[in-house]
Amino acid sequence: MSGTFVAVVGPSGVGKDSLIAFARDRLEASGRVAFVKRVVTREAHGGSEDHDSMDVEAFAAAETAGQFALNWDAHGLRYGLPIALENDLNAGKAVVANLSRAVIPALMDRYPETVVVSVVADRDVIAQRLANRGRETSESIQRRLDRSVGDRMPASTIRIDNSGELEVAGEQFVRLLQDVAAPVRA
Repeated sequence: MSGTFVAVVGPSGVGKDSLIAFARDRLEASGRVAFVKRVVTREAHGGSEDHDSMDVEAFAAAETAGQFALNWDAHGLRYGLPIALENDLNAGKAVVANLSRAVIPALMDRYPETVVVSVVADRDVIAQRLANRGRETSESIQRRLDRSVGDRMPASTIRIDNSGELEVAGEQFVRLLQDVAAPVRA
C-alpha cells in the first residue's frame, strides 16, 4: 500500500472529531485525503460523532465476515473501521480515522506506514466539553478524567494541543495532512 494511515487518538473531550471535521472541510475535495467513518454499536444522534451504527449482532456478523480493517471494544461499545479504507491506501491517499489508543500496536502491525496524532487538551477544557455533551453524569466525567490509560504510542507520535480555538489546532492538523498526503496517481 502506498498511502499513509493517520490515526487520531486521545481521551474523550479533547476534540478529535472536531479536528477531523475541520480538516475534512478543507481537504476532502483534494482527493488526496480520505476520512473514515467508524462503525459503532451506538445509535447516531446529534450529540455524538458522525458514525455508522450497527447493533451488536450485526457488528459481530460483519466482524466474522472480514468487513473491518480494525475493530475494538471501548466504553461498553464495539468500534470498527471498514475494510474499504484499504482501497484509499492502495490509491496512495492519506487515510484519517479516530481510533482508540489501545489499538495502535495492532494498527502499526497492519499498516506500517502510519502517523499517530495524539490530541491533547487541558483537563478543565476536557471536563467542560464532556459536560456540554450531556451524555454523562458528573461522576462518570470525573472517572474519565481520572482514568489513566497506558499509552503505547510510537516515539514518532505527533502531539496537537486542542485546548484553545479550534482553528489553531485545526490549521496545524491540516498542514500535517497536506505534508503526509502524496499527490494521487492518475
